[in-house]
Amino acid sequence: MAHDIAKRLVRIDSPQQTADSDGEPPARRRGRPATGKATRDGSHVQSLARALSLLVEIADSDGGASLSELAHRAGLPPSTAHRLLKSLEQQGFVQHDLQRASWHVGVQAFTVGNAFLRNRDVVEIARPHMRQLMEESGESVNLGILEGAELVYLAQVECREVMRVLARPGGRAPLHCSGMGKALLAAAPDGQANKLLAPTMPRFTDKTISTLAAMLRELAAIRQRGYSIDDEEYAAGLRCVAATVHDEHGEPIAAISLSGPTARMTDPRMRQLGDMVARAALEITYAVGGRPAGK
Repeated sequence: MAHDIAKRLVRIDSPQQTADSDGEPPARRRGRPATGKATRDGSHVQSLARALSLLVEIADSDGGASLSELAHRAGLPPSTAHRLLKSLEQQGFVQHDLQRASWHVGVQAFTVGNAFLRNRDVVEIARPHMRQLMEESGESVNLGILEGAELVYLAQVECREVMRVLARPGGRAPLHCSGMGKALLAAAPDGQANKLLAPTMPRFTDKTISTLAAMLRELAAIRQRGYSIDDEEYAAGLRCVAATVHDEHGEPIAAISLSGPTARMTDPRMRQLGDMVARAALEITYAVGGRPAGK
């Protein structure tokens, strides 16, 4: 909960002097005279934490929230919550709807949030999640984006196996026969796949899906499953599972995949790997400030 932020902060109190057994005050410790600065700083930190917890609670409330609701969720007295909300309102971080007696996120909060979106680096944000996925799966992890009608590889975390799939950053692959390409197509807005794919597409192996009708059926299955599969469709002997990363509008901005030889990526293991890559894609989505499609 948001109010846990405030609970994790330690309050700093000024030292209290007490008399010793003879009724005399204790000797003053060496150093600078004691001041109330520690108390003031602690109070300011606590107020900031409480105000931020209220802002988070408002952001989590669809349609706004009343003063009593916010005070209860943040674990604050209503009078304290009201004072903090008024301070946030003065700075534009929240706004009060007088008719509905509810509090909402203000324009300034949106402006500050957009600063993160402007400066986010998907590769850097995704890299720790990619490393963790490689450790969990034992397979190479790739990150790619849609550019025109092709998939472009942005980054790769190689596995430690001797036999592994290498993908050079900046390299390209067709959408219709790559795991990440198919995942991005499946998550694209309605009708975009028809524009990006030709009625007939090049075959790279015997398993390549080469007609638009068959590909549209495949994309529907991907949406139902939650991840895509490249079953030796681009290169014989290689398999891949992939899922999409979404932005703050729920639209796909990238895809992440696990790839390896069929000797390791066996039929019984593919579902397990698919669930792992879908979970990693969701974690990256949240890390970049995005939300899953349809949420």
